[in-house]
Amino acid sequence: MPAENLSRDEARERAELLSVDGYEVALDLRSAVDEAEPAEGPRTFRSVTTIRFRAAVPGAATFADLIAPSVDAVTLNGRALDPAEVFDGARIALADLASENVLVVEANCAYSRTGEGMHRFVDPEDGEVYLYTQYEPADARRVYANFEQPDLKAPYRFEVAAPEGWQVWSNGAETSREGGVWRFAETAPISTYITCVVAGPYHYVTDTYTRGDLTIPLGAMCRKGLAKHFDADDVFLVTKQGFDFFHEHFDYPYPFGKYDQAFVPEYNLGAMENPGLVTFREEYIFRGKVTKASYERRANVILHEMAHMWFGDLVTMKWWDDLWLKESFADFMGTFSLVGATRFDNAWITFANNRKAWAYRADQLPSTHPITADIRDLEDAKLNFDGITYAKGASVLKQLVAYVGRDAFLEGARRYFKAHAYGNTTLDDLLSVLGEVSGRDMAGWSRAWLQTAGVNALTPVVTYDAAGRITELAVLQEGQELRPHRVAVGLYRLDVDGSLVRYARAEADVAGTRTVVADLAGAERPDLVLVNDEDLTYCKIRFDEGSLETLRRHLGDITDPLARALCWSALWNLTRDGLMPARDFLSLVLAFAGRESDVGVLQMLHSQALSAVTHYAAPERREQSGRDLAAGALHELRLADPGSEHQLTWARFFAACAATEGDFQLLLGLLEGSARIDGLEVDQELRWDFLLPLAAHGAVDEAVLDAELARDDTASGKRHQVRCLAARPSEAVKAQAWAAVVESDALSNALVEATIAGMQQPSQRALLAPFTQPYFAVIERLWSERSIQIAMDVVKGLYPMLQDGEATLAATDAWLGEHEQAAPALRRLVVESRDDLARALRAQACDAAAG
Repeated sequence: MPAENLSRDEARERAELLSVDGYEVALDLRSAVDEAEPAEGPRTFRSVTTIRFRAAVPGAATFADLIAPSVDAVTLNGRALDPAEVFDGARIALADLASENVLVVEANCAYSRTGEGMHRFVDPEDGEVYLYTQYEPADARRVYANFEQPDLKAPYRFEVAAPEGWQVWSNGAETSREGGVWRFAETAPISTYITCVVAGPYHYVTDTYTRGDLTIPLGAMCRKGLAKHFDADDVFLVTKQGFDFFHEHFDYPYPFGKYDQAFVPEYNLGAMENPGLVTFREEYIFRGKVTKASYERRANVILHEMAHMWFGDLVTMKWWDDLWLKESFADFMGTFSLVGATRFDNAWITFANNRKAWAYRADQLPSTHPITADIRDLEDAKLNFDGITYAKGASVLKQLVAYVGRDAFLEGARRYFKAHAYGNTTLDDLLSVLGEVSGRDMAGWSRAWLQTAGVNALTPVVTYDAAGRITELAVLQEGQELRPHRVAVGLYRLDVDGSLVRYARAEADVAGTRTVVADLAGAERPDLVLVNDEDLTYCKIRFDEGSLETLRRHLGDITDPLARALCWSALWNLTRDGLMPARDFLSLVLAFAGRESDVGVLQMLHSQALSAVTHYAAPERREQSGRDLAAGALHELRLADPGSEHQLTWARFFAACAATEGDFQLLLGLLEGSARIDGLEVDQELRWDFLLPLAAHGAVDEAVLDAELARDDTASGKRHQVRCLAARPSEAVKAQAWAAVVESDALSNALVEATIAGMQQPSQRALLAPFTQPYFAVIERLWSERSIQIAMDVVKGLYPMLQDGEATLAATDAWLGEHEQAAPALRRLVVESRDDLARALRAQACDAAAG
């Protein structure tokens, strides 16, 4: 893997030397359906690439990028080069360049099973083969020779030979298909990482978007086996609403012609913004009943990727340091447009409670970094698709809108698109235009918010007079970097009907260690003081003692759903920070989660409660805490409205925390039909949700899981079965799972993920203990041998987090001390896991000290 790396300095030097005029890429994918596997080596396809480019310095040398098992021919300006001399497996050396150059590379590239490059999937349901490409940040070189960096944009022409009966799509519109060869229109200048090919017998649905004189052909596709579940009408509805919103606010017509959306199997990401051909993980096609939160999540991703057509595709960062220029904006715009254009008008609640939780965690790790990061190479870039670049960046943009004003923000975006269309930019390019339209000091704002790391905590301090009125309300700010915050402070009191409602509010600019909110002086004593009411800024909220006591008794009485979500988020941060015992958080969940109206917040609470029991509860209390949680979940399940999304959510949560023989017997009864809960439909996806805990506790065996796979003999069913098989409580099972992931590379990315998820069961700490030392013994070898995606999955997924003791911390520190020269990206993953473990131990100590 290190030989495949590319440094920022190398990319800068190459960009100064070269400009690319265009690519012609011809792929022959007919080998994808060959029944016989190759006698040795990977299955390959033919890739012929012609690159036309100019060199600023004639006679200079550079290199092209290509990762391929073999190269048959390399021709530069009509001169044949010996592949054995110029190709090292990752780069093609190019010497004695002319002012104008033509490079032709004929290669045999490998199909992937890791979700990188040209991924090949065989559907177990019908044996059909499906292909798609995924490149970000630098895997286009696994499919065709190129200059793999975002600032060497060029137009592309793709030509694809495909098996009979297939369809093929690329970024450009299809121009012809003759003799099984598909040709596509030349694209606008784009970066390598957003080129795309999708090929196979996909189920394909079409529609059209029109706005004035603009017409955009729409398409949506999935595997044939998922066609019966594919609600393409809803996908198209959100797509059209998004186009209306972005055209209205960006004043720049969608620039890439048609707009296809492909839902593809075994996808590593949520989605990818390839212009004209967006790819999504097929789990966004729902095989069973799901909640509104799932549809909201899918709609958000659709709009996030659409926002990229402008932020990222039309205007692209020069290097991965400024990844936030596309991801932070897309993350913000996804929610901004969701609220402004679709039926999901409460999406800011999900953002406050869910997306920000991701950001807060990432921003407190030792590996935290400024939003504008220092990305030395491609391995750094791969790891920087994180909660800071996405969710913190989006949170900061939300703060920026409050700082400069919505109109100025959108006008700045419009000018930015027009000034830099089809080009590449840096931070300064955006800041200059925002400063121009707003009149604000963008340099100071950038220093505080984009160029420093860490999250601030804001705490209210209130004093009262004898009559109980506020004499002073101050906000204290903590953190290594004290930032300017535009916040709203809300005062809440219990009403006569028992509801907790806001009766006063003031906005203030918080700066430094202490800021007085003068507008609230004289107000009546509140029962709850909520700093960052309405979620204007990015911070951790703390409470004064009176407010905390109010929440312990009346959290469920807060009538405003966003305020309630902010309080839940703050309480979870207190728990993670070891400032509130896990038992207190769990008590709040048991007392008030059943009254939570927003199902997305409820699902987040369930996830957090499971984490609290698994990682933050004192070890001697884990078992009882788990039993209490399961009993509470069953109670709420029986109370939930029959057939409601809340009932479904509680059913899944009950299964996830089932802890007693009675729990397991109920799950078995629901599976077999001998037990029934009014209104609860146990569809296939819910059946697998029930089977996982049953397998993990030894209540069902391999024969039962095999029978369930026969009932659901699909790709999704196979992933579920693999997860359940690896979850069984047996030394032999754990050894087999370990060997499948660590000692072999036969599993696809999706099955690696499923095996790890099944193996790591919180109830099986003793069974997993023997793998601690082997983990540290193999991770450096795995990092060097596996693709970066698989290596990341294994290093993160198999870290012995469940061996939560000082001995595991010591083993981690020993590895870090003995492997100071290991790849920085690998060390970062280990350091992050260590920090999670140290945090868990601190929280456990807090819980134990509570008595």
